[in-house]
Amino acid sequence: MPFDVADAFRENSGKQFALHAAHLNPQLPRVLKTLGFDRTYVRGEGPWLIDDRGERYLDLLSGFGVFALGRGHPGVKVALHQAIDLDLPSMVQIDCAVLPGLLAEELCRRSHPGISRVYFCNSGAEAVESSIKFARAFTKKPRIVYLSHSYHGLTLGALSVNGGGGFKEGFGPLLADVEEVPFGDLVALEVALGRGDVAAFIAEPIQGKGVYEAPPEYWRGAERACREAGALFIMDEVQTGIGRTGTFWCHEQFGVAPDLICASKALSGGYVPVAAVLSRDDVFRAVYSSMERALVHSTTFKQNQLAMVAGLATLAAFDDEGVVEHARAMEGVWRDRFAPLVEKYEMVSDFRGKGQMLAIEFGPPSSPRLKRWWWAAERIRPAFFAQTVVLPLFHRHRILTQVAADNVNIIKFLPPLTMGAEEIDLVAAAFDDVLADAHHGGALLRETMTAMARGAARRPARHRTPSQVPSAR
Repeated sequence: MPFDVADAFRENSGKQFALHAAHLNPQLPRVLKTLGFDRTYVRGEGPWLIDDRGERYLDLLSGFGVFALGRGHPGVKVALHQAIDLDLPSMVQIDCAVLPGLLAEELCRRSHPGISRVYFCNSGAEAVESSIKFARAFTKKPRIVYLSHSYHGLTLGALSVNGGGGFKEGFGPLLADVEEVPFGDLVALEVALGRGDVAAFIAEPIQGKGVYEAPPEYWRGAERACREAGALFIMDEVQTGIGRTGTFWCHEQFGVAPDLICASKALSGGYVPVAAVLSRDDVFRAVYSSMERALVHSTTFKQNQLAMVAGLATLAAFDDEGVVEHARAMEGVWRDRFAPLVEKYEMVSDFRGKGQMLAIEFGPPSSPRLKRWWWAAERIRPAFFAQTVVLPLFHRHRILTQVAADNVNIIKFLPPLTMGAEEIDLVAAAFDDVLADAHHGGALLRETMTAMARGAARRPARHRTPSQVPSAR
């Protein structure tokens, strides 16, 4: 009997947390139940998630940026159905299929003139791994320089150039020939590059773990230092790329031309995993240097037809619907709506970002009464205040968001790029409501602790231990 998707969902609705506890990551259902985030989502529509009770949730995570076009985009769906109905000959392997060539051509066309080659793979971390190999092959040098606070994925090589120590704990030894320098410190970068053994400097144009930014002058100086040192300049645009920040690539806004660009997430249309490394021609030819080395770097699913169709359909939708331009315009709406909150609430210290990748940051208040509640929250867990905002946003206002990283009081907004002013108004009003309570005594902290206690009480007895709240990608 053929597998019936509808029957599987219907017969197993509500069992997902037990299945995960038994066979997948056992900690995730514990966290979701503790927070009261254990919903049964049955459908996605644009920026909305709908649960089995018909409740609608505004999704500000968008799968960590995957659903740039929102969920269920009709153009991508039609293209994928068509590809399946055509029975396209996928992954022949000893073949040059047309769709990978078309998608590579479209990506190169949207990049600076020095980019002419594309390697396809399956995830952002795999793209980062590939870029490290390519840089070493081209330069014949071993060392990779990366930035503090950075995030480049969790496979071994990508993890080695992550700036977050928590992800590395228990997984060593990692790559030896790597060096971390402070984010935004051009002198430290120049010193590291000046040692002469650096294959590449890898960086996110805006750091995903906190939405940290450096001025354009830093990036232009970094590019210049790479050129002088004979090191490649790798931009990890896995999250910032494909329109997220109001230009197709975020680095366009700095006036730099990286040698390698890593992309993924939004390119999938939210359906089929796809990632890419965009490259200079000479770098590519150093890897694929002869017919004997034609497959020296590869992966089984790299150019599968459905992934290529998802990418092409996504780019077509971007062009037809002006998605990049819309993301750029919405940045102004976000800033207009949140600027008054920065002025109004003393525990709001900053609102920043580009396009539809933004963050609100909280800091210690100045008034003695609020200080008492701030530090009460921080004693529970570092940067716990942001969590006291995340929970009521979800429970009161049906807004799904997350703390941007461990130990930071920052909430990141990563909505579909198609989200408009009406939804942004809802988000701003919800924050205003929650922050008003945060600034009137300990009501918000008590609400959060009560909600977590109720969630913990619904877990099986053997699981009733404190759990940490995971942060966004």
